[in-house]
Amino acid sequence: METLWKLLYLLEPAPVTLIVTAVAVTFGSAFRALNYGKEMERNRDWSEASITLDRSQALMIPIMSSCSLLMMFYLFSSVSQLLTAFTAIASVSSLFFSLSPFAAYIKSRYGLADPHVSRCCSKSFTRIQGLLLVSCFLTVSAWLVSGHWILNNLLGISICIAFVSHVRLPNIKICAILLACLFVYDIFWVFFSERIFGANVMVSVATQQASNPVHTVANSLSLPGLQLITKKLELPVKIVFPRNLLGSTASGGNATDFMMLGLGDMAIPAMLLALVLCFDYRKSRDPMNLLDLHSSKGHRYIWYALPGYAIGLVTALAAGVLTHSPQPALLYLVPSTLGPVIVVSWIRKELPELWEGSMSNGNDKARQIEV
Repeated sequence: METLWKLLYLLEPAPVTLIVTAVAVTFGSAFRALNYGKEMERNRDWSEASITLDRSQALMIPIMSSCSLLMMFYLFSSVSQLLTAFTAIASVSSLFFSLSPFAAYIKSRYGLADPHVSRCCSKSFTRIQGLLLVSCFLTVSAWLVSGHWILNNLLGISICIAFVSHVRLPNIKICAILLACLFVYDIFWVFFSERIFGANVMVSVATQQASNPVHTVANSLSLPGLQLITKKLELPVKIVFPRNLLGSTASGGNATDFMMLGLGDMAIPAMLLALVLCFDYRKSRDPMNLLDLHSSKGHRYIWYALPGYAIGLVTALAAGVLTHSPQPALLYLVPSTLGPVIVVSWIRKELPELWEGSMSNGNDKARQIEV
């Protein structure tokens, strides 16, 4: 009974909002990746084609991530301002990419004139795109000044969407290799790193705050209003929600005052969702009515992977509540998302197609960039 009372915490506003946001972002990232691939195919514009991972790259990702984690653990204070500047640039680009479809929809919906105003990097730049870019700069600037958690989440979500759209998995085989490696990676750095490095490396890095270069510059120039510029920033490598969500916390606060979920815990499962969503699209070649759950065309792999992600996320949060310790989310998310896809595809006798990616056609290969 005591255990049940503890789990009731998951029904509070902060956990519910975290779960709903993570599921929505994961699905949205996969759907944006599908539409982005269709846009590139329709426009025959391979200059912005996605990077398709091969086996060696899938194996290297956990290794490079481990090196980056150790660098952040030991040298974070030395490189934090550089990381903040790099993150700000990446955030502007990601936010522009994520909001572009909405700008295009508004232009089409209301028939707005959108003349070309300039060319940059061999591409035309329209007035609406210019306004959108300015809005992205202002949003990132507001984050640099205030460090507000809502802006942090907005930028983190946009980075997740852009990453999933530009980094693709060719088949379930490569996906399984990547997820298996990251499964081990997450477990090691959360559960076993303290025995070797004297501290939980994953948690230490996740809860560190970066020095704000805007505050440093303003302080060196003795600019007025310095007290309004936050000294420390949460980098948008995770989404965070105040535990007292209805009371809210503007910025600054202790890390223990927030619930958090790393972008990798959304982006990596979203890559799997993007893979099965593209597979579903290629199999049907019909306009996708993704909300049609009851028709024969509605039983797509996405509807097995997405609930699996939600179940895995709830399980991870429940384990954290019961053990009072951080949990490697991929320990729960990898089996709950990859497992249903493999089992259902095996039952349908479509596993060989998914495993080897035999549904890929010539155009798919043409738009892959091997790195």
